[in-house]
Amino acid sequence: MAYIEFREVVKQYGEGSSAVQALSGTTFRIEKGSLTLILGASGAGKTTALNILGGMDSATSGQVIVDGRDITNFNRRERTQYRRTDIGFVFQFYNLVPNLTALENVELASQVCREAKDPETVLADVGLADRMNNFPAQLSGGEQQRVSIARAIAKNPKLLLCDEPTGALDYVTGVQILELLQRVCREDGMTVVIITHNSIIAPMADRVIRFRSGQVISTVDNPQPERVENLKW
Repeated sequence: MAYIEFREVVKQYGEGSSAVQALSGTTFRIEKGSLTLILGASGAGKTTALNILGGMDSATSGQVIVDGRDITNFNRRERTQYRRTDIGFVFQFYNLVPNLTALENVELASQVCREAKDPETVLADVGLADRMNNFPAQLSGGEQQRVSIARAIAKNPKLLLCDEPTGALDYVTGVQILELLQRVCREDGMTVVIITHNSIIAPMADRVIRFRSGQVISTVDNPQPERVENLKW
């Protein structure tokens, strides 16, 4: 069994003639310790799939199996615990607490997990050893995204979910963030899922899953993923 399995997942919003299906029988698999890209245009359903996988939303029907557990059967308390202990989130917009320093933002996340990593060590690992005491407004966009990634990693999650993590960044900074995510996967053995519309970065992933109109239209494995530094877009 794969680490993650989406089995005929449907997500419907509304009822009757006004109902909209964001996912229509979506099926895919993700292996443990891999880096997976979910590609698709806006409205393809990729963010909906990520939100269901992360326990922020629930499926209308179908199964989502993560590490042998069917998370579609979780009640509210179980879903909250799953988000708290198993999942690290990285968003396009950094969602940092503005009146807390970089270190305090990371500490905030680590306090909710029993097996959290040391916040100072994690910030140093993402290249922010000398920026720990700066507030978000004193950091560049790339530095804020590094804090966001450090906050997610500090939870020591099993699964790191990234929603357009370079969407608000310039090219050079975006490359640095993708290199960091690739390194987290390779060196820490963390399962990383990135959703994006940028097909040029597909060669960096172990598996590329393409969405269209709420369905998976193709899955391609890369036996030898490219280093991010070798990609140009």
